[in-house]
Amino acid sequence: MKKLSVIALVLVLGLSTFLGGCSSSSSSSSSANDDSLKYVMDKGELIVGLDDAFPPMGFRDDDNNIVGFDIDLAKEVAKRMDIKVKFQPVNWQAKEQELSSKNIDCIWNGFGITPEREKVLTISEPYMANPQIFVVLADSGIKTQDDLKGKVVAAQNGSTAYATIDKDTELKDSFKEFVGVEDNVKALMDLGVGGSDAVAMDTVVARYYMAKDPGKYSIIKDTTILDEKMGVGFRKGDNALCKKVEDTLKEMKKDGTLAKISKEWFGEDLTIIGEDK
Repeated sequence: MKKLSVIALVLVLGLSTFLGGCSSSSSSSSSANDDSLKYVMDKGELIVGLDDAFPPMGFRDDDNNIVGFDIDLAKEVAKRMDIKVKFQPVNWQAKEQELSSKNIDCIWNGFGITPEREKVLTISEPYMANPQIFVVLADSGIKTQDDLKGKVVAAQNGSTAYATIDKDTELKDSFKEFVGVEDNVKALMDLGVGGSDAVAMDTVVARYYMAKDPGKYSIIKDTTILDEKMGVGFRKGDNALCKKVEDTLKEMKKDGTLAKISKEWFGEDLTIIGEDK
């Protein structure tokens, strides 16, 4: 598989160091003062921060209800914890600030695990793999990464795809322009009307739109921006709450609930939590 740069490779290699789950970032002193689970249980509600324009993970349906794969997961986890769940849309670029100010209790919406995020957050074990890739129009004639030289490439602001490319000066400078957009929905709309030549984005999102509109989009083959995995993000040191959510997801994996939800959205079980890493 072709890697974009040394930077991307370092990120991928570094990722393995940080995928230890909730307890990997804890210390004995922080754990002793960790009331994160009690805080959520006492108020009887888990507030989930999300980007509500990120199908199929979390998005608005035709009736303006927030739906999606991660929405179904969070609802089932909250049900098993015997608490309510509230879905709070946030500015994706300010998601960490929303978390630290306690406007939300976790970030759960196709949240990619990276070493940079692990430094400032506590993150669960990965529950799904989600490589970052380039999407183009099927009739664009763009077949390889080299074909993107001199082209306009877009990515969602605050996404790991945007961050990875932004750090890769050589790759970024090969584009005519690298632009940040509000969300992936807008990015694909712009692509469709010629506002850009390619979009760097999540595989799960790309596959969802490709299934909805067969023949319109294609993925540049043999090129991966980042071999990303998804997890649930919590405030740094909120290991008790993280572990409860993580353990509940593992229970759901074991009893087949995760597979059922995944098949409803993707046609197959793409979940990986509880498997050998």
